[in-house]
Amino acid sequence: MKLIKQTRRTAYFVAGWIFLGLGFIGIFLPLLPTTPFLLLTAFCFARSSIRWHKWLLAQPHMGPLILDWQKHGVIRTRAKLMATGLMVPLVSISLFFGNVPLYAKISAAVVCTCVLVFIWTRPSQATDRRASKRHIDIPE
Repeated sequence: MKLIKQTRRTAYFVAGWIFLGLGFIGIFLPLLPTTPFLLLTAFCFARSSIRWHKWLLAQPHMGPLILDWQKHGVIRTRAKLMATGLMVPLVSISLFFGNVPLYAKISAAVVCTCVLVFIWTRPSQATDRRASKRHIDIPE
């Protein structure tokens, strides 16, 4: 049983680093969203290594955003604006000036639209009612 638990923790730890790497790549590639990979990283690190989970949450640019999501399901307005401001121009350039097949352009437009709809339909700030229902303990 201990071997199974250790194997599971190791798998989560490796997956966390893979998701972190994909999130980092997503900073530069418009169709690879960064935020979901960072949230998956936090999920995996929380189940594998308290030390690395704390490290992730202590990052000045990522930590507060991850905590907002984990505690309240919130995406801050500034993060929404930044995501939109980066995705729309980069995807538009590839749609209008890219030498790619029509199906790829349609796929890129659909993915971008779905991601933006998801982002903008999330709350921008926590409410007391939501905070009490979705309380998640984060290790200190």
